[in-house]
Amino acid sequence: MLMLMDTVFWRIIHQFVIQHEYRILHISETQKEVWLESLRNKDAPIIRLLRYDLDWAMWLKRDIEKTTFQVEQFRKQLFKRDLQAVSIYVSTYPPVDDWEPLMEREGNKEKVDVAPIILHNQNIQEATKRVSDVTKKPIMIQEEMVLDDLALEHLKQSVVSVANNRIKRERDVFQYGKPFFTYIFIAVQVIFFLLLEMNGGSQNIQTLIDYGAKYNPLIIDGEWWRFFTPIVLHIGLLHLVMNTLALYYIGSAVERIYGSARFLFMYLFAGFTGSVASFIFTPSVSAGASGAIFGCFGALLFVGIVMPKLFLRTMGMNILVIVGINLSLGFIIPGIDNAGHIGGLVGGFLAASIVSLPRQKKSVRQLLTVLVTAAIVFYGLQIGYTNNAEDPLVVATQVQQLIENEQLEEAYEKLALLEGQENLPAEIYFYFSYIEIKQGELQLARENLEKAIAIQPRFHEAHYNLSLVYIELDELELALASVENAIEIENVESYTRVREELIRMLGE
Repeated sequence: MLMLMDTVFWRIIHQFVIQHEYRILHISETQKEVWLESLRNKDAPIIRLLRYDLDWAMWLKRDIEKTTFQVEQFRKQLFKRDLQAVSIYVSTYPPVDDWEPLMEREGNKEKVDVAPIILHNQNIQEATKRVSDVTKKPIMIQEEMVLDDLALEHLKQSVVSVANNRIKRERDVFQYGKPFFTYIFIAVQVIFFLLLEMNGGSQNIQTLIDYGAKYNPLIIDGEWWRFFTPIVLHIGLLHLVMNTLALYYIGSAVERIYGSARFLFMYLFAGFTGSVASFIFTPSVSAGASGAIFGCFGALLFVGIVMPKLFLRTMGMNILVIVGINLSLGFIIPGIDNAGHIGGLVGGFLAASIVSLPRQKKSVRQLLTVLVTAAIVFYGLQIGYTNNAEDPLVVATQVQQLIENEQLEEAYEKLALLEGQENLPAEIYFYFSYIEIKQGELQLARENLEKAIAIQPRFHEAHYNLSLVYIELDELELALASVENAIEIENVESYTRVREELIRMLGE
């Protein structure tokens, strides 16, 4: 009879592990207690089996309470709101006293719900059916198939061997490579931060632009490399520290999973797609490794697609929560380039699909992903260049550069593209007026300067230039009023000299 129940005990374990892909969490030294886990099975993610000949119901009651406590610890470790478990007692005989009330679970509203099932020599088929019903996994036991010691030992070893091989394969997934480029990127971004600080400051916009920050006007002018250089630049010490910590933990994990060559491609590509998304949706100057780091999250999410069981059991919920929190903060807190984050996340996922996991080559899927990715990048860049070519702020920056290079005709042609648009910034009218002054179109220059001042009353350069136009138009009193407005806003020596000359002219 003992051999029968030992056989039943290990056949149940065998079916859960081999057929239903539960993993072994724990086996006692005596091999009489086994804990199994399958987080994909919501009805019974935790199963505990105990081979023990029951005697009294009081012992059973205490054991159920102890098991419930252990399952509660699992629930806390898994950060789950509630957790279902099954405790299967394989006993030669049932307890000698009244034990049936302990099996009642109706109306259980606790965070942890442990379903106890007693399987003994008189109810093997009935209890087996109960196990199948509770776990929603078919379990079949043939009572006549009693194994001798040698066969039973072989059954145990086969179960343990399969479980250990699965654990080894899982460990191999997380230990394919060693971090190398992670540390290289950390060192590079620290070096560039020091360079920024020594040459104007990492929070100085012009310094950031000079060192390669994402700046739409210059990208439009052909500086395509600005899609990549922002990856190693950071705005302020806090930004650097946060991204460095994230890269150290998340980047090293991704590099261990994918290997260094794949990681390098994914990190750079995610940084690129993050910059492209920012280029499309955000006119502001931006920099930082956040897009590339979100690409690492995307690469981990790809693991969840191709290896969902491993992903959910190891890091799945943590990754999903972190991504959700960071994206939510991007929508709530101003100044965060969420477009870059989302672009990096998508780019990292696509790059991971292109290179695939080590030892998991899927040529058709990889080829399709290459084609889809190429289409997304092509149309994304097309949209970005088209939108930015007509963006008034971008045009204003380009015109300023052209004016500084005395390319007035090219500057005027770019400005002409904006004619008819509403809500243009004051700088556009100011640049119109500058070129018109150079061309002798003083009335047009006057009108555009007045428009610029109406939009931005404290635009002192516009007040000053308007005073010069008034002088040319021989409206000296208006010229004096305009230059005094300029001085009130910004006391510049050249403004003061013009005012003194106007006062002298009006006094003659």
